[in-house]
Amino acid sequence: MGCGCSNLSACCWSLDQNGSIPEADNVENEDKGEEDDLPAFREYSIETLQMATSGFAMENIVSEHGEKAPNVVYKGKLENQRRIAVKRFNRSAWPDARQFLEEAKAVGQLRNHRLANLLGCCCEGDERLLVAEFMLNETLAKHLFHWEAQPMKWVMRLRVALHLAEALEYCTSKGRALYHDLNAYRIVFDDEGNPRLSCFGLMKNSRDGKSYSTNLAFTPPEYLRTGRVTPESVMYSFGTLLLDLLSGKHIPPSHALDLIRDRNIQMLTDSCLEGQFSNDDGTELVRLASRCLQYEPRERPNPKSLVTALIPLQRDTEVPSHELMGILHGTDAVPLSPLGEACLRMDLTAIHDVLEKLGYKDDEGAATELSFQMWTNQMQETLTSKKKGDVAFRHKDFRAALECYTQLLNSCPSSLMLEPWFPQQFMLGVVCLTS
Repeated sequence: MGCGCSNLSACCWSLDQNGSIPEADNVENEDKGEEDDLPAFREYSIETLQMATSGFAMENIVSEHGEKAPNVVYKGKLENQRRIAVKRFNRSAWPDARQFLEEAKAVGQLRNHRLANLLGCCCEGDERLLVAEFMLNETLAKHLFHWEAQPMKWVMRLRVALHLAEALEYCTSKGRALYHDLNAYRIVFDDEGNPRLSCFGLMKNSRDGKSYSTNLAFTPPEYLRTGRVTPESVMYSFGTLLLDLLSGKHIPPSHALDLIRDRNIQMLTDSCLEGQFSNDDGTELVRLASRCLQYEPRERPNPKSLVTALIPLQRDTEVPSHELMGILHGTDAVPLSPLGEACLRMDLTAIHDVLEKLGYKDDEGAATELSFQMWTNQMQETLTSKKKGDVAFRHKDFRAALECYTQLLNSCPSSLMLEPWFPQQFMLGVVCLTS
């Protein structure tokens, strides 16, 4: 492994427990990375957001929480093709409409390339919704805890830590130092593979929501005593995220600190990181995590000092994040065909035109028929649904076609799809219309 346990422990705990992390230089960076191309914060109608999310369809849910955080986040697309994330609160979460609007507008003034920025809100009747930029490449939790292709590299983990610290520094400079329930699910990755902090956690606690929806073992000690979030509480949560990045697991802070005190760092470090970092880099990350997790809030660092400490740890800064993450990007991706482009836009008229040019035909007049013995009631209903769908598709009655094809797919035995009499053109049409 790239860092020895004894060296790491000795260096980390030879530090003065009352010492502090050096403050960042007074560099004016409040306007750094502000997104000039983003639209100004606005109020959306519930009708607009219903259309954008296909009526808040279940297939558009990207995250869902239970009783502790009664809300659902949907993905959607506006008429101008901008992709959005829509957080829909439980009806009782924000009973005071004025408070919700004021809070959303305040958060909506923030614009930074380290945030998944808030674009607007909706406050009609009992509805309370937030609209933010949609981040295509999922959450830190997905890439860190539930990875499939490759574990996150050490260089990328340090980049995540720095970008998160910069996001918190920006928010603090704009008077938004409080962040509720900072965890690996609140960090999302954009099209470039860069990590961003979700703006949703910047909203103040609603009546039914909780400042911390995670296990109490991960909450700051002072929150357990007072039930209040402070800027120092956010730093404690930042420390738990540093532990996540170091270990690749969600380890309770008390257990992690015990491992550090016992000089058992090997149990704390992700085995996937072997040979990827030096003793000094590993020591510094453990030191930062330890400082953030101090029991006394006043002994924890602030975001500016975290940025100062994390900048020297950055490596391979010229390598784009999407390469480090193994994410297809731009010209790396396979270009879409006209049919693929039409499907991406969900343009049913364009799909119809493309299929017509490809020679899509239904089975009307087909010479191949099944023997009488092979017919069952289920097969008869299946073929009836298919024929009705084909007729509706030819007449561009897409709603009826979708209903018939959906009924077909739900009732059709999987083996039937493999029969030679089942036209490939029809399957192409079904896939396009139901995607």
